[in-house]
Amino acid sequence: MGMLKSLTATAAALLALTVTPAAAQNIKAPAPAVVPAGITVENPKVHGASLEGNLEGNAVDREVMVVLPPSYKTNPNKRYPVVYYLHGFAIDGRNFYDFMKVPEAVAKSAAAGTEFIVVVPDTLTKMGGSMYSNSVTTGDFREFIAKDLVQYIDSHYRTIATRGGRGLAGHSMGGYGTWVVGMTYPEVFDSIWAQSACCVSPRTETVESATAMAAVPYDKVDGSGFGMRAGLASAVAWAPNPQNPPYFVDFPLKDGAVDPLVIAKWANNSPLAMVAAHVDALKSFDAIGADVGDKDGLITDDTAIHQELEKFGIAHDWAVYEGDHVSKIGQRFADVVLPFFAKHLDKQ
Repeated sequence: MGMLKSLTATAAALLALTVTPAAAQNIKAPAPAVVPAGITVENPKVHGASLEGNLEGNAVDREVMVVLPPSYKTNPNKRYPVVYYLHGFAIDGRNFYDFMKVPEAVAKSAAAGTEFIVVVPDTLTKMGGSMYSNSVTTGDFREFIAKDLVQYIDSHYRTIATRGGRGLAGHSMGGYGTWVVGMTYPEVFDSIWAQSACCVSPRTETVESATAMAAVPYDKVDGSGFGMRAGLASAVAWAPNPQNPPYFVDFPLKDGAVDPLVIAKWANNSPLAMVAAHVDALKSFDAIGADVGDKDGLITDDTAIHQELEKFGIAHDWAVYEGDHVSKIGQRFADVVLPFFAKHLDKQ
């Protein structure tokens, strides 16, 4: 199945975002998040040394939404666990924070007895999303999350600055990021939760669809359609080539045939393919969680990684709930994901 076909389920599910205000860059933004009494929100710019020199020219100073719990300003001696929350494709960090009503979720958790700092970084790129991957074309966004961002937050806020004090979660492309950042840097995070993770299975290709991908003009990416744009974002993240401008990518087409090396590079970035080589890393987490809606086109992929974890005896929470790709994700962040971290992260 080719990129245009193999991305059908992913694109269809992600395309559901475009009917919501939070969907993408060119769609009306959601209403600003309500900030309950006692909650403080800051939005520093965090420098990403790991993003320097990226060939797309993506910003190396990234806006980060930092939500501080009620007692942060009144109890100067207290330190707090941190949940890092990764956004999906074709949306920036601020709009994701607004759509997910993060301040309200932090306030609800505080009222239930656990105060968190929640951090939402912006990783929007020229192609619409970083894929939280290590690419000379887009920048090393895995290292940005696990090192640059964590180091900044620990040095500027009163965090519990140990592995036990950090959780990692994300939705869609951010769910993908949760898997790959977590497996690459397991020593940084105590627990992880992937909501409706995209791009889990290895992607394949056909000559027809590879040709169509390579034919998209560089200045026409935004108008190429959601599925194609997602495919291009994945390609530049997973098979970069600094000697092949303007995309700085190896497309999966060589001498009129599908290039197996490029397909192998894509598979190397598949969370499902990564599990077998990262069993020790995954078993080192205090807890793992994942969920997906029963009407989400990503349910097959997400069920597959659940089954792969089971195969290797990797303990994890798993849920299929009534809903589509976006209908209940904010509610579940507040009612399921944060309570999950409340059970597992260290507290002062």
